[in-house]
Amino acid sequence: MKTELTGMNPAELTDWCKDQGLPGFRGKQIFQWIHRGVDFDGMSNLPASLRENLKEEAIAQPVSIRTTRVSALDGTVKFLFALLDGNCVEGVLMRYHHGCTLCISTQVGCRMGCAFCASTLEGCVRNLTAGEMLGEILCANRFLVESGEPDTKVHNVVLMGSGEPLDNYDETVRFLRLLREPEGVNLSLRGVSLSTCGLVDRMNRFAEEGLPVTLSVSLHAPNDGIRKKLMPVANRWPIDQVLAASRNYVEKTGRRVIFEYALVDGVNADPAQAVELASRLRHLQCHVNLIPLNDVPERGLKGVSEAQVKRFLDTLTEHRISATRRREMGDDIEGACGQLRRREINRTSETEDHDD
Repeated sequence: MKTELTGMNPAELTDWCKDQGLPGFRGKQIFQWIHRGVDFDGMSNLPASLRENLKEEAIAQPVSIRTTRVSALDGTVKFLFALLDGNCVEGVLMRYHHGCTLCISTQVGCRMGCAFCASTLEGCVRNLTAGEMLGEILCANRFLVESGEPDTKVHNVVLMGSGEPLDNYDETVRFLRLLREPEGVNLSLRGVSLSTCGLVDRMNRFAEEGLPVTLSVSLHAPNDGIRKKLMPVANRWPIDQVLAASRNYVEKTGRRVIFEYALVDGVNADPAQAVELASRLRHLQCHVNLIPLNDVPERGLKGVSEAQVKRFLDTLTEHRISATRRREMGDDIEGACGQLRRREINRTSETEDHDD
């Protein structure tokens, strides 16, 4: 079985090279090439014989781009990333005035079962490795270069694609530490947001890691009764415990928490529910990100009107809760999480059935 090198830090790559009978300095060279998105054939300061040997023993780039869709509306790019085992995950590259943000996946599918999310419909196939998560960023950076933007790179990262990052805890933390390696991608973790559906024990553990990322908590309800209808995790972790873990994260990191709130027609979008939400969030250093739901036909859930969004937002603001409506991007390219992967799965299934 080949060794995936993408998830190793410089010290680990140096040790690996020594174990292979190579000079330790080769580890730093390989690390730098990997983080530029280069495979072994392109590592020009390595002897040709060594590059051939490395191809036999190891993997430098575990992720490639299978499908790319570019929005004609705002330039958002939706990627379907191919993994070496045949699985695929999604990523979304969004352009803002301050730079490019990439939304990445942390698992193939998801086992959290949230009613409004297409990523969870087939369950969780497996966790991604830290190297595969990093590989999504390297693919996006290569895409930008090949698109004629050699000076543009991914500037911010959000772990909000398919999967629950804290359900894949160890690999997610390793990935975050790799992100800030000076000889690598070298991103500030203050430009990273991690989304969780509210795994309280993992939230508290993550607060101790010393990683200054922004925690985005998928709340989506003002009380446990509504939350249990939308999110099975609410049966394990009541909303009061989720909010207590959020307060702990603020205290330990000094970073405000973002609460994601998908507005679902007839479920959680009434102004009275905004008042209840505001009462729970009072005195907590936070911001509410309102998300008009993308319809999920498989679950019978529908989004809300702009008027409903405005009423909910105005109510929160009146109660002195910081809140905004999330900017929608990539609507014409199935920008919402899980849609493109699900279409690919269905297409492949239909092809196989036809072949039979």
